[in-house]
Amino acid sequence: MSRYRLQPSPAQEQALLEHCRHARYVWNLAVEQHACWKPGRKSAPGFAEQCRQLIEARAAFAWLRTGSIIVQQQALKDFAQAMANYFGGTHRRPAWRRRGRGEGFRIVAVKAGDVRRLSRHVGEVKVPKVGWIRFRWSRAVPDEVKSYRVTRDRAGRWHVAFAAIPDPVPAPATGEVAGVDRGVAVSAALSTGEMLNAPALRDTEKARLRRLLRKLARARRGSNRRAEVKAAIARVKARESDRCKDWVEKVSTGLARRFDVIAVEDLKIRAMTRSARGTVEAPGRNVRAKAGLNRSIMAAGWGRLVRRLEHKAPGRVVKVSPAYTSQRCSACGIVDREARESQARYRCRSCGYAGNADVNAARNIAYAAGHAVSAREGPRVAGPVHREPQRDLLLVG
Repeated sequence: MSRYRLQPSPAQEQALLEHCRHARYVWNLAVEQHACWKPGRKSAPGFAEQCRQLIEARAAFAWLRTGSIIVQQQALKDFAQAMANYFGGTHRRPAWRRRGRGEGFRIVAVKAGDVRRLSRHVGEVKVPKVGWIRFRWSRAVPDEVKSYRVTRDRAGRWHVAFAAIPDPVPAPATGEVAGVDRGVAVSAALSTGEMLNAPALRDTEKARLRRLLRKLARARRGSNRRAEVKAAIARVKARESDRCKDWVEKVSTGLARRFDVIAVEDLKIRAMTRSARGTVEAPGRNVRAKAGLNRSIMAAGWGRLVRRLEHKAPGRVVKVSPAYTSQRCSACGIVDREARESQARYRCRSCGYAGNADVNAARNIAYAAGHAVSAREGPRVAGPVHREPQRDLLLVG
C-alpha cells in the first residue's frame, strides 16, 4: 500500500466522518447477523444477500440513502473477506467496530482522472459525495490504481492508501546470509556485528505522556476535558509509532539490498506477549513485570520487521527454530546454558570465545539458515551437541 497524508478542509472532514459512520454501521450490522447464527439454524446471509438487504435499507431510511453506496457495499465486501480469513485460520473472527478506532472506508472503480497532481508536493483525490481532497504528494502515485482506502487514526490524522503491490527489492547476488536476532535491549542484532535499536520517545516526551495519563485518570468520563486529553495522548503515541515504522522500513530495505538470504527466529510473538494476569481463581505472578516486557516487545517492532522483510524480499527470508540459538557457541558449537554471563555478555567455557550475546545468537541463526538452504528444507537447527565442555579449557580467560 502506498499511503499519503490527506489534508481535508473542516467541511470535507465532516463528510469523511459521515462515510466512516455509514461503513461502521453496515459492518456492525453484518457482525450482528453472524453473531445470531447457531447450529441448526439457517446459515447467515452472504455478501450477495446482504447487498440486497442494503438496497432495501437505503430505500427505507433517508439518512442511509444520503451516503455513498460504494462505501457501504465495500464495508460488506470487507466483512465477507474477513469471514473468509477467519474460516481459513489466518485471522481472528471479525468483531464490532467502535467510534474513533479503525475509522475508514474503501473506494473502488477508481478512474484515471480521479487522482491528479497539482504541484511538486500537492495532489488531489476524488472521493464520492465529498469532492476533491488534497493530499501530500510525498512520492509518485502507482500507475493504474483501481482502489484506495481512506483512514483516520486515533490522533485525528487522515490518510489515503492506494492499493498497489510494489516490486520486490532485487537481491545483490553475493551469496551472503545475514542472521537477525530480535531482542528487547537490542531491537535487532545482525550476524555482522551491527546492533540496531528502534527509536523510542525522548525523556521529555515520556514525562509528558505520564502527566497526560495522570490527567486522564482524573478526568470525568464523557467530558470534553477527557476527550482533549485522550487526543493529546494519541498524538504522543502516534509520534512513537511513526518513528518505529520509519525505522522498520529503513532497516528492512537495507537488509533486502545487502543480503541474499535473511534469517530470523520463528518466534510466536502472540503467545510471548500474552497477559500473565490469569483468573480470579488462579491469579498470575509478576503481572506488572510481564506487562512491561510485553510493551517492550511490541515497541521493538519484532513482527512488523519480519513482515516487511517478507514483502520486500519474498522467498529470501528463512525462519529457523529459536531453540538453543542463545546458548550455542557460534565458534565451536557447544551448547552451554551457563555460558551467557549476562544479558549482553557471552563467554564459552569450552573454546574461550567471548563476545556480545545477541551477535552470537545472530551468527547461530545465520548458520542454521545456511544449513537449511543447503539441506533443501532439512532440519534447520540441530539439537544440542551431546558433548561436555572440555575440562582443560574451563579455566580459559
